[in-house]
Amino acid sequence: MTTEHLDRLRPALRRAGVDAAWISDPANVRYLSGFTSGEDGKVLVTPDGATLYTDARYTVQAQQESHLPTLIARPPATYQDAAAKVAGLRVGIEADHLTVAAYDDLRAHWPDATLMPLRGLVQALRVVKTPDEVAQIRAAQALADRVYAEVRPLIRAGVTELSVAGEIESRLRQAGAESAFEIIVASGERGALPHGRATEKVIQDGELVTIDMGARLNGYHSDMTRTLAVGRPGDEMRRVYNAVLEAEEAAVAAVKPGARAADLDKLARDILTRYGLGEAFAHSLGHGVGLQIHEGPGLRGTSEDVLEAGMLVTIEPGAYLPGMGGVRIEDLLLVTESGHEVLSRAQKESV
Repeated sequence: MTTEHLDRLRPALRRAGVDAAWISDPANVRYLSGFTSGEDGKVLVTPDGATLYTDARYTVQAQQESHLPTLIARPPATYQDAAAKVAGLRVGIEADHLTVAAYDDLRAHWPDATLMPLRGLVQALRVVKTPDEVAQIRAAQALADRVYAEVRPLIRAGVTELSVAGEIESRLRQAGAESAFEIIVASGERGALPHGRATEKVIQDGELVTIDMGARLNGYHSDMTRTLAVGRPGDEMRRVYNAVLEAEEAAVAAVKPGARAADLDKLARDILTRYGLGEAFAHSLGHGVGLQIHEGPGLRGTSEDVLEAGMLVTIEPGAYLPGMGGVRIEDLLLVTESGHEVLSRAQKESV
């Protein structure tokens, strides 16, 4: 971990009209400090430095992971140490994370500081990844692709959704990663559930099966969905699959710097609408991926985000038909200077 992320933050603080920032969101703590247990840490950024605060459980870990000076203490000692550093300063606090109780504690211990709420300031910096972050996510996706290829032959009639999810999770762990989120395995009629987590349902011949999976490796996430056929599905679900595939490939092809997120969503949605599936596309087209599985930019119809080189985004149109089934196909893309690179290489099947 270098100081590059802190270097990005300081101009943003000035633009926000604050002198310092108290960072409490776990992902943002990790982003700025390298400390992997961000849920038990805070970072104070001042005009002339930055400090990681955590407790004695993490003395060795903080020394090993963080490039920042570290104070090992619990509140109120943490607040008391920071009080002298923030006296007379305008201190930004993460309003979308800090609890009311923690805010009251800061006011009590920092009487000479002015607390100013900030929303999404560090998250906005995280939207464009550094080369190191891109490499981490690329590695996570390559691992997920490999695990999917290993598990694909095991997905057949007579096995349960849970057994498939278990194989994926086990193989991710054996490879040194963990699941980026609760794995979705939704077969047959359950494919109509966008978040159809695996159950004891037995996969049947002639069903489509949706697999949504990702790897978390060194804190960074990947995300990918494939819908596959066990046997030969009926004509209607084959039609739905091919419509979703067309929408997905068209949206992927349109990803480039300067592309408006809302326009990408509309492109895919319009294709599905032409097939009578517009209402069946029940979520946004995609999202950013990084230290969190869902982060900016947001690829939805109301988004004002514009793609930039260095962003990592998913493209994942779907169609969900209650009582029949569903289809989602998702790729993970890096926005490049000249267009995009598809990081998810797992096979998309013909049905």
